[in-house]
Amino acid sequence: MTRLGGMYGPDATFLGVPRADLEEPDSWRGTDIMIIGAPFDGGTSHRPGARFGPQAIRFTDYLPHDGSRPHLALGVDPLTELRVADAGDVEMLSGETEQALHRLEEAVFTACRGGAVPVILGGDHTIALPDATGVARHVGWGRLSVIHFDAHADTGDTQFGSLYGHGTPMRRLIESGAVRGDRFLQIGLRGYWPEPETLAWMASQRMRSYEMTEVVRRGLDDCLTEAMSIATDECDGTFLSVDIDVVDPGMAPGTGTPEPGGMSGRQLLDAVRRIAMEIPLAGIDVVEVAPPFDQAEVTAFLANRVVLEALSGIAWRRRAAAADPDRPARDPASPLLEGRPAGGSDSA
Repeated sequence: MTRLGGMYGPDATFLGVPRADLEEPDSWRGTDIMIIGAPFDGGTSHRPGARFGPQAIRFTDYLPHDGSRPHLALGVDPLTELRVADAGDVEMLSGETEQALHRLEEAVFTACRGGAVPVILGGDHTIALPDATGVARHVGWGRLSVIHFDAHADTGDTQFGSLYGHGTPMRRLIESGAVRGDRFLQIGLRGYWPEPETLAWMASQRMRSYEMTEVVRRGLDDCLTEAMSIATDECDGTFLSVDIDVVDPGMAPGTGTPEPGGMSGRQLLDAVRRIAMEIPLAGIDVVEVAPPFDQAEVTAFLANRVVLEALSGIAWRRRAAAADPDRPARDPASPLLEGRPAGGSDSA
């Protein structure tokens, strides 16, 4: 199959980065980051529309799509310092769920096998199953941890009688052995689901969930420090899964299952940046952006920036490692970044 491009829109790449065709290795040889669109909302339990998420995340910006985004705080330009390419959308028909998920898993695995970190633009959260599975096939079965930002646990046994849906992928990942339950960290949970039976299953798997009540009480930084320590213990890479509904719907209304009382957009961006700076990310997905329910594109803007913060953190981490392999990574609030001239580079 040749490059599909945009399944629900023009064949435009993420902010103007080069195109790639996963079936033509020469078109992306040496790529560090591979953008993959997953326009699927066949697993949605409430409001559909996330199939249009990849297009919105790629397009939404007021700056030129020129393949350059210098980061003010970190002094890096992830789109030029990293070799970033966009493979377009995987063909994912909502009426053929298992085939759609299989196609996505193969695309993710192909990117990993070629040396790129896959960044998957969703789509509803059903896609986390093939995303993390494809990465685990490369990193090592059971050697991949997951840090999962979400209002919902997504650990249901079934959804409307089906094993596949946006409420079940985390359970499937643990049951398959791709990810260990005790290396599965969830941040931002709140609301009125799951029910006691599902919570008991999560406890039996030794999953760690930082509900919003704990995040507020302890502070997000403390929770992140603990989560990253667990994620990097006895694992060779971490998959970062960001459901945009972790953010309060007042700041991210364009999503299918909004739950009041969430994080701020600023908190999410800071958290994603810090994680990317401090631990080795083997894959990323950003999901549940539903443009039909957005207001003034604020949710799409936020999701676009989540991707950029993650890439900026990866670029900063690689630059720091190249400069001094023995220096530990530091978080965004580190004195390492204080006093750096505007537009300058980190030379500490």
